[in-house]
Amino acid sequence: MQTIDIHAARTQFSQLVEQAAAGEEIIIVKAGKPVCRLIPLELEKKELRKLDIATGERLVPDDVDAMFAQKIEEIFYAERESSSSSGTGELHRP
Repeated sequence: MQTIDIHAARTQFSQLVEQAAAGEEIIIVKAGKPVCRLIPLELEKKELRKLDIATGERLVPDDVDAMFAQKIEEIFYAERESSSSSGTGELHRP
C-alpha cells in the first residue's frame, strides 16, 4: 500500500489512477494524516459485500414496495386464476 501527500497526488493523479486500476491501494494524506484511499472498484465491491455480510444488514431502497408490485400482482393473480379455473371459485381483480 502506497502513501502519498495530497499535493504530490494532485500532480501524479493519472499515474495513481493507473496504479489503483492495476490493483494497488493508495492512501492520500494531508498534513501527515490519512484523508482518503484510492482503491480499484472491484476491491471496493468486495469490501462492501464483506461489510454487508458481517453486519447482517441489507440496504433496501425506499421504493422497494413499488419496485416489483406489478410483477407480484401478476404472479399472485396468475396462480389464483389457475386455481379458479379448476373449479375452486371465482376471483375478481380489484
